[in-house]
Amino acid sequence: MPWAALLALAAAGFLAIFTETIPAGLLPQLSAGLGISESAAGQLVTLYAVGSVLAAIPLVAATRRVSRKKVLLAAVLTLLVFNTVTALAPGYPLILVARFIAGAAAALVWGVLAGYARHLVPPAQQGRALTVTGIGQPIALAAGVPLGALAGSLVDWRWVFAAISLAAAGLTAWIGAAVPDVPGQAPSAHLPLRRVVLLPGIRAVLVVALAWVLAHNILYTYIASLLVPTGLRLDIGLAIFGIASFIGIIATGLVIDRALRATVLGVLTLMATAGLALANPILGAVLIAVAIAVWGFGFGGAPALLQTALADRAGEHTDAAQSVFVTVFNLAVAGGGIVGGAILATHASASTLAWTALGLTIAAFLVVVARTRAFPATRAET
Repeated sequence: MPWAALLALAAAGFLAIFTETIPAGLLPQLSAGLGISESAAGQLVTLYAVGSVLAAIPLVAATRRVSRKKVLLAAVLTLLVFNTVTALAPGYPLILVARFIAGAAAALVWGVLAGYARHLVPPAQQGRALTVTGIGQPIALAAGVPLGALAGSLVDWRWVFAAISLAAAGLTAWIGAAVPDVPGQAPSAHLPLRRVVLLPGIRAVLVVALAWVLAHNILYTYIASLLVPTGLRLDIGLAIFGIASFIGIIATGLVIDRALRATVLGVLTLMATAGLALANPILGAVLIAVAIAVWGFGFGGAPALLQTALADRAGEHTDAAQSVFVTVFNLAVAGGGIVGGAILATHASASTLAWTALGLTIAAFLVVVARTRAFPATRAET
């Protein structure tokens, strides 16, 4: 395995997600420094996500013929530039623009990572390569908010974004030195995006991704509301989730190339069991903590499992399919906040969030059961 190259790709994924989540840990500082409300400061996360959703498909399509290394370097450099703009901007409107463009760059990072990683290893190691490149995501999700809060308590928020820019500069050098180039797609191999989506198995994987990620984000976005009746502290719950997710993606890497279907069904079963426990806060803090660990363990490997299934179905059209996956993933993230918020707005109990997530997880499980072509027993069947 080309570890230096794959870990550089993982670092690019980490940078993209960390840049997205860091404002959530800096809301009081952003509010005070820019003279805006905390809810307005929260829109810095929203604009980043909107940029990712809107840009993924057109940017990946526009860069299909360009070498993968040039595309990835351009995306990382764009993150560097617009994190620097955020650090130096005199006011809120310019920062919103910078966040939107940074989100578009992040979409391009995620649009090329899966195909890039698969090209760096033999077919028998492609699933494991995706788990390595995907390890940056759960770390960034777990660390983004608490690290932002810690950094904001030590230095001005502008220095936090400046530090991210410095890290992006270091990553640019790392990619330049350690990651081999991979040519873009030949014009003769181009397939219209609509036809890529219609390839056998692609739509089933995307449906599972939508249900699975939506279920996760209904819970994760409102985890504080879920934990209140249990007595479990939020910081402890988030730490448990983050550690379990990290372990989950490592475990996924050990089996993904040998037992893709069984692994997907197994982790969905674990997550359904955890969802059932989370729907019953009367179980108490200890069992709820176990349920959070099980949920985190299951979801940790989800992106790698879904991207492996998608790439196996898409073949040479992986980057195009991945652009749709990035869009679906981000829509599900946003949808989790919307659906969860709507549930709580009806004055339903927080356990209703878990019941809803459980239903979506079961739906994803049933699609996997029904679509053996999308999720074959082994990757050798692709």
